[in-house]
Amino acid sequence: MTAPRTADRVAIVTGGSRGIGRQTAARLADDGFAVVVNYASNKVEADAAVEDLERAGARAIAFQADVADEVAVASMFDQAESTFGGVDVVVHAAGIMPLAPLVDLDLDVLDRVLRTNVRGTFVVDQQAARRLRPGGAIINFSSSLTRFSRPGYTAYGASKGAVEAITLILARELRGRDITVNTVAPGPTATALFLDGKSDELITRIAGESPLGRLGQPADLAEIVAFLAGPGRWINGQVLYANGGAI
Repeated sequence: MTAPRTADRVAIVTGGSRGIGRQTAARLADDGFAVVVNYASNKVEADAAVEDLERAGARAIAFQADVADEVAVASMFDQAESTFGGVDVVVHAAGIMPLAPLVDLDLDVLDRVLRTNVRGTFVVDQQAARRLRPGGAIINFSSSLTRFSRPGYTAYGASKGAVEAITLILARELRGRDITVNTVAPGPTATALFLDGKSDELITRIAGESPLGRLGQPADLAEIVAFLAGPGRWINGQVLYANGGAI
C-alpha cells in the first residue's frame, strides 16, 4: 500500500476550529496537507484557525457543517474536491460531552449526544468511504472513558462505544480499497471540552492518575493522528487508547 505524496494530499478535520481538532489540522498542515477546517457554529474561531494555517504556508479553508446533517457534510466534501482536487484523510474529531448520571439525564440531551456523536460519525464516515482516494485514512475519535467508566459519563461513553464499533466494522467493509480506518481514544486532555466545569483540585487528581503525571495535550493526540494519516499504514481497524498509561 503506497499513499500519495504528502504534498498532494488533502485532509478534512471536523471540529477543526478548536482543541484537538485545531492542533491536528496544524500538525497535518506541517506535513504538507491542504486542510478543510470544519466547524459547527463559531466562524470566528474557524477563520482564526485558517489564518494560522495560511500564515504557516498551508492551503486551508473553513467550512461550516453540522456533522449529523448528510446534506451539509456532502457539500463539505464537494467543496474539498472542487478546491483541492480530492480528499485523502478524514479526521472526525467533532463531538459533544454533556455530563449527568444516568438516573438524572434528560432524554432530550441523550438524543442530542447520540445525534452528534453517533449519527455524526456515521454521516462523516459514509461520505469518507464513498469519496476517499486510495491510500487514504479515516480517523475517528472515541474516548478512554469507554474503559474508565466514570460516573456521569453514561451518554458520552455509550456514544463513543458506538464510534468504536463503527470503526472496526467499516475497516473490514473497505477491504480492497486501500483505505485504513482507526479510532483514537484519548484520556483526559487539556481542552475546553474537558476542563470546563471542573475544579482545580479535580483536574489535579485526574492528571495524577497517569504514570506520566500530567494531562494529555492536544499536540499529543495530533502526533498520533499524523502517524495514522501518514506512515502508519499497517495499523487498521484498531482503537488506540492514548491516555499516558492511566489504564
